[in-house]
Amino acid sequence: MHYMQTESSESALVSCEWLQRHLDSENQVVLDATFFLPRQQRDAQAEYRQCHLPGAGFFDIDQIADPANPLPHSLPRAGQFAAAAGKLGIGNAARVILYDNNHFFAAARAWWMFRVFGHDQVWILDGGLKRWLQLSFSVQAGESAPEEKRFRAQYRPALVFDLPQMQRILLSGDRQVLDARSPDSFLGRRPLADPGLEPGHIPGSINIPYAGLTDGERDTLLPRQRLRAMFDAAGVDLTRPLVTSCGSGVSAAVLSLAIHELGVTDAPLYDGSWAEWGRAPDTPKVRG
Repeated sequence: MHYMQTESSESALVSCEWLQRHLDSENQVVLDATFFLPRQQRDAQAEYRQCHLPGAGFFDIDQIADPANPLPHSLPRAGQFAAAAGKLGIGNAARVILYDNNHFFAAARAWWMFRVFGHDQVWILDGGLKRWLQLSFSVQAGESAPEEKRFRAQYRPALVFDLPQMQRILLSGDRQVLDARSPDSFLGRRPLADPGLEPGHIPGSINIPYAGLTDGERDTLLPRQRLRAMFDAAGVDLTRPLVTSCGSGVSAAVLSLAIHELGVTDAPLYDGSWAEWGRAPDTPKVRG
């Protein structure tokens, strides 16, 4: 398998051209992980059934989640993830290729989830469905019916942060918090539909909107040099510990992907993100 090399880590990305040549590889599973926010008013599953990469299954971050947690699409338990992965035809030896049709939004979340549960044979299709179609590569309709496999999950707590850990960071200052939301959400200027959610951001956090990390024309992740320049301009020290955050734990993974491409492969993601912090009565919130 050909990877693009970064300074200190292999890339988590594969190109559409590479995948098109290797679509029929043995023990490889391609998954469409498209997810849309409610305000986008699009149905990811319906769009998948109309058009997806040949043989691709559908990875639903709302379904592969912890049903007991009131927060949206929160990380499932290891057993829940293992069962879902197995039903998608994924065993522990499988190579998993993820893509989406919404700027890496949920493909990166699914990539992070596989790594959380011990599966490192996972990559993201650079440019997703948009780039695949630009290249006029073949697609199909309908649904896939994979043969169920056995998947054993090994939970890696180091890649996941919870509310108490985030509160300790606030006191110690020993970890930089990166927030992937849009500037108006970060600054507390976007009207919130949820009355229980206060606007704003975690004190001291740094706003790097996920939408700025991709090439608008091709939907590919920006080149490493441009990513590094963006983090430098925002005052992020990539040699110091980091944690990524966002609105509900999805677009934070795009930041996790970007810093992974710059060699930071062990940074945790705050799963509850603002959906949890903004509801908690005893957490400080900064506006503006």
